[in-house]
Amino acid sequence: MPHHLVLVGHGMVGHHLLQLLAERDALAAWHVTVLAEEDRPAYDRVHLSSAFTGTDAAELSLSTPQFLAEHGIDLRLGDPAEHIDTAARTVTTTSGATVPYDALVLATGSYPFVPPVDGADAPGCFTYRTLYDVESLTEYAAREDVRTGVVIGGGLLGLEAAGALRTLGLDTHVVEFAPRLMPLQVDDGGSAALRATIESMGVAVHTGVGARAVETDTDGSARALHLTDGRVVDADVVVFSAGVRPRDRLAREAGLAVGDRGGVVVDAHCRTTDPYVYAVGECAQTFDGRVYGLVAPGYQMAEAAADALAGNGTTLFTGADTSTKLKLMGADVASFGDPFAHEGEDGEAMAVVFSDTREGVYKKLVLGPDGRLLGGILVGDAAAYGTLKPHAGRTLPASPEAYILPATGEESAALGVDALPDDAVVCSCHNVTKGAVRAAVTAEGLTDVGGIKRCTKAGTGCGGCVGTLRSVLDAELAAAGVEVARGLCEHFELTRAELYDVVRAERITSFSELIAAHGSGRAGAADGCAVCKPVVANILGTLAPELGLTHILQGEQAALQDSNDLFLGNLQKDGTYSVVPRIPGGEITAEQLIAIGEVARDHGLYSKITGGQRIDLFGARVEQLPAIWRRLVAAGLESGQAYGKSLRTVKSCVGAKFCRFGQGDSVQLAIDLELRYRGLRTPHKIKGGVSGCLRECAEARGKDIGVIATAGGWNLYVCGNGGTNPRHADLLATDLSRSELLRLTDRFLMYYVRTAERLERTAPWFERIGGLDHLTSVLIDDSLGICADLEAQLDRHAAAYRDEWQAVLDDPAALARFGTFEGDPSFLEPGRGRAAVLPDGTEAALFKATDGTVYAVDARDPFSGADVIAHGIMGTRDGAPVVASPMHKQEFDLRTGECLDDPSVRLAVHEVPDAG
Repeated sequence: MPHHLVLVGHGMVGHHLLQLLAERDALAAWHVTVLAEEDRPAYDRVHLSSAFTGTDAAELSLSTPQFLAEHGIDLRLGDPAEHIDTAARTVTTTSGATVPYDALVLATGSYPFVPPVDGADAPGCFTYRTLYDVESLTEYAAREDVRTGVVIGGGLLGLEAAGALRTLGLDTHVVEFAPRLMPLQVDDGGSAALRATIESMGVAVHTGVGARAVETDTDGSARALHLTDGRVVDADVVVFSAGVRPRDRLAREAGLAVGDRGGVVVDAHCRTTDPYVYAVGECAQTFDGRVYGLVAPGYQMAEAAADALAGNGTTLFTGADTSTKLKLMGADVASFGDPFAHEGEDGEAMAVVFSDTREGVYKKLVLGPDGRLLGGILVGDAAAYGTLKPHAGRTLPASPEAYILPATGEESAALGVDALPDDAVVCSCHNVTKGAVRAAVTAEGLTDVGGIKRCTKAGTGCGGCVGTLRSVLDAELAAAGVEVARGLCEHFELTRAELYDVVRAERITSFSELIAAHGSGRAGAADGCAVCKPVVANILGTLAPELGLTHILQGEQAALQDSNDLFLGNLQKDGTYSVVPRIPGGEITAEQLIAIGEVARDHGLYSKITGGQRIDLFGARVEQLPAIWRRLVAAGLESGQAYGKSLRTVKSCVGAKFCRFGQGDSVQLAIDLELRYRGLRTPHKIKGGVSGCLRECAEARGKDIGVIATAGGWNLYVCGNGGTNPRHADLLATDLSRSELLRLTDRFLMYYVRTAERLERTAPWFERIGGLDHLTSVLIDDSLGICADLEAQLDRHAAAYRDEWQAVLDDPAALARFGTFEGDPSFLEPGRGRAAVLPDGTEAALFKATDGTVYAVDARDPFSGADVIAHGIMGTRDGAPVVASPMHKQEFDLRTGECLDDPSVRLAVHEVPDAG
């Protein structure tokens, strides 16, 4: 019969404990009850500030109903523990429920410390700890009379809170009692660099001074803050972020040992003085008398407790790495090891420092007398953090200068990772060593960082170690002689990005020219396949203005297109196509609405208003498409390109035009963006969003291009992603003017087009190329010297744009593809299928290979039942002529009809009709 485990608290550390028990298959031995104070499950407090820019509670959530149900976990939200009876081994909740336990884990965390300041409880005074705090602060700051905010506390959370107030559009001040910002993480030099960066953003910083009283208005709400030096600062909002205190009341009242300065005393197994009670995270005081206020040590405590609860007990908590790396208000800040190791004439430690006050960069490495790296501080440029941190306590394999001087830091980074021993911890959040990463790569055959994350959890915490993981992976694969296939397909040994460069540099204008010059030379290679042909079509489409090409269906290009692009519509499951006119920004005239409605009525189409702020029509047959689009084009509508790997929509809220909270004209900017980037072929489809204020009604941070209005202009976010693997976009630049925003977006899109691989969305591309640091270097600092070229290329694209449906309607040869083929099969276009009716009345799909051979097979896809085989891409697979169904890409041998992906299924093969 399972024992009873009660977990008090469902924060990050508490939930991590449950995950660790699940990984150890230990939850089957426990009936688990979780008593949570908040009314929502565990969520990511590390990224709490993202809630100010649109991230909702569901996106921050760490728990799922499936996880709880699978393991029979009884999660009781909003019913926290009120009393512990260690003799009876029961916990009483605020609702009066009594829960027995065989083991009890306290994961109650900490509470924000509010200094004894008069008026601290007035309306307008907040703490910054929970999602409720964020929601309350956001709602209050939206009041018209709230203009100025003050944060009391200049530590990690304080500066995050200051960034939040600035995001909310408030004039912001920071008050720190210590003589410098972030006194626990950086020294005077680092703090000075950080302060300069923050003040350059318009945030006023007051150090060496405290808060004396909150002055209130006639209605009792905050209006000003009196400082201890006599100054008075306007303050419609006051946020207290002056540190935290362990939540140890339950333990105290239960008679458990508590430290003099708070925290439940625990041993190396995280047991309290009662052997049936454990404590983990910020509520615990460890063997060395410390209370850790970071999530990584809490996770390590959870490891020790989980091991003990699972009956093992070999994992001990013997201290934790308190290294941190984060971006505060646009400034990179990192510290690791012991950055305050004693420096002096006695030779105990020495410092190597690089400082550039112009750029706000400060780097300091502290070395012991034996040359070992003791710790370091990086402000303004923390690119070397991932390499340096694992070396803490070890001798650096290169000179300290090589890691902090701008010219050589990148070269030494690779050397540093290679020189790390296997027992070096490369991910402190989850305590993963280099050896564990290497073992996972070998045992699981991993070839990417995503696989390392799945197998070891390394890189899934703060993310600061991702660069190191990539270097370890590359070194391990190279040492094992593993050659990861880089080529696009069997017909090209070049990647998509390399093919793009070749086409652009050599001004290649056709697939046949490209495969002749750079193909693999394998049998049947001239026909290509369903992988390489659409990729080359995409590249030629992007480079059309450079190469003098006028349309994606021009000449040989038509034979390259996937079914969607060939018919300029999105293929549906029944073989019909969608009709999606562009409606930039969601704005549409009454006449255009009427035209769409009449088309839908006359052709019997299903109509739907989409989340992308336009109207989709479904159910159009191929032969109907030209007539439909002729009417829509006449009404002033154009292709919405819901079919290609290109920009789909730029969603917007109503913004400053109508909304009382709007800070920018989001509708007009969304229109401008969509019209500028329409028709641009990209490696994967992309979407945009523009929100007129931080309430984020357009969900911009879930888009590849996200723009949010601020009091000072526009913030640009990039590489967000919805779909199966949601990812919030990263903030690339702040307070941009419209022209600055367009220039930077031009650069971003063209750099993505040039360097991404086949079907690589911006989110995984972002991770692969090196994340925000790399994009900032290339797109803002112009480290590659290509920004002017990227902008000029986008200008050429915008100038050359022509509506694709209008071009088809003006081209009789293009229009002919929308009908059934009649005539001599020898006149078929090589490499492309056509629907035909055979002499006996059978509907068939005809295909002509580049060698002139014509094939005839059933038109109906046996998997979907739709008559779409003629719309598939012809190519070769291992030298055999094949067609890939446009539905789900199953390939069929055109000689035998056999499905190469499922031999039990085949197409009927027909005799090719004679000419005549």
